[in-house]
Amino acid sequence: MEKKRKVRNSAKAVIIRDNKLLVLIKRDQDGLYAVLPGGGQRWGETLPDALMRECQEEIGTLVKVRKLLFIREYRSNQHEFAAVTPDVHQVEFYFKCKVSKDYEPSQGIHPDNGQEEVRWVALDKLDSVPLYPHTICSILVDLKHSFYPFYLGDCN
Repeated sequence: MEKKRKVRNSAKAVIIRDNKLLVLIKRDQDGLYAVLPGGGQRWGETLPDALMRECQEEIGTLVKVRKLLFIREYRSNQHEFAAVTPDVHQVEFYFKCKVSKDYEPSQGIHPDNGQEEVRWVALDKLDSVPLYPHTICSILVDLKHSFYPFYLGDCN
């Protein structure tokens, strides 16, 4: 019997304060990399509800979910990790989010596998740690001059 394949929805938080982006620092067999907080949508959850839950789990705080910025599709068999995870098809919804003014980066109650740290990274230093997806780096530096929402396509 053939394995039933599914598309997974994921909500991601774009949290920028003082020209710094909040990221999760993760480690795998190749070293450190960064991703935005967020994760998979559960049955019955809205995307904003999923994002609020995921942020509580990963960064230990409530977020205010604002506008939808962009949508990214990811089909792993089309990218550099095809040999490791060939059957991933995910649609990611990136929302502008806010944290409280006194929030200091910290691990949440249920960090992701491989999650080592929550950190602010200056927008002009995004190249200091590999951020996935790479495609969003140039967009995040110039959010003020983009029209939203928009579709990034199948990218990494």
